[in-house]
Amino acid sequence: MQGQHIVAVAALIVRDGRVLCLRRAPSNRAGPGLWETVSGRLEQGEEPHVGILREIAEETSLSVTLEQRPWDSYAALRRDQPMVVVLYRARHLAGEVQISDEHDQFAWLTADELAARSSLTRLVESVRRALATPFP
Repeated sequence: MQGQHIVAVAALIVRDGRVLCLRRAPSNRAGPGLWETVSGRLEQGEEPHVGILREIAEETSLSVTLEQRPWDSYAALRRDQPMVVVLYRARHLAGEVQISDEHDQFAWLTADELAARSSLTRLVESVRRALATPFP
């Protein structure tokens, strides 16, 4: 229907000048093999800040400090459906990455390394800015 969008949240989790990136598992219906950051769709009535904390816990098990305000947002497509992505920047505090079955690999990457692996140019631009900007 016109005017309806999927709303997704994503996290740019920063550690030692790199961002946590995940590769979607071959069994993933949306973008198998795609390198991205932690992300997921909001549940009905869920606030974006709460949703991204849930996604971080489900997809990585990491402890992070999440900035309160979104870092970026943009329009995209998910399986030919319009989607709005709201990105948050986070600082890694503790824990080792434990990926869910939605992904099959992870890596801490620079923006250039992500650009070499991913076709998501707007995400790469956001990662580049997130890594170049000091945390408050």
